[in-house]
Amino acid sequence: MAKFEQCTGISKTRLEILRLLLEEENVIQRELQKKVNIDPAAITRHLKQLEDQGMIIRRKNPDDHRFSLVHLTEKGKGSIGAYCEDKKRVVSTILNGFTEQEKTLLANMLKRLLDNVNQL
Repeated sequence: MAKFEQCTGISKTRLEILRLLLEEENVIQRELQKKVNIDPAAITRHLKQLEDQGMIIRRKNPDDHRFSLVHLTEKGKGSIGAYCEDKKRVVSTILNGFTEQEKTLLANMLKRLLDNVNQL
C-alpha cells in the first residue's frame, strides 16, 4: 500500500472514498465508512486529510444533525480522473507479463481469499 501511495500520490482507501463520492453526492459519513469497510476512526482520519487538501467538504445533515454529509469539491472532482489514471498505470506495471488468463485466475483467487477472510 505504501508503494501504491508513493506511485499515485494518494492512498488506495482515499482513492476509493473519492470514487464513491463521485458516484453519489452527499453521502452520510457512516454509510461511506461501511462501503469502504474501515473503522469509524479511520474514516474520520481519511476524511479530515481529504478535507484539509480541499478535496471534500463535510457538513451536518440538515435533516438529522447527528450525521455528517460528505461531498466532493470541484478540486476533488478534477483530481479523481488523474488519480484513476495513475492507479491504472500502477496496476498495469504490477501485472506486466501476466497473460489475460493469469490475471483472471489471480483475481478469482484473491476474491476467494477475501471471501474467506470475511467469513472469519
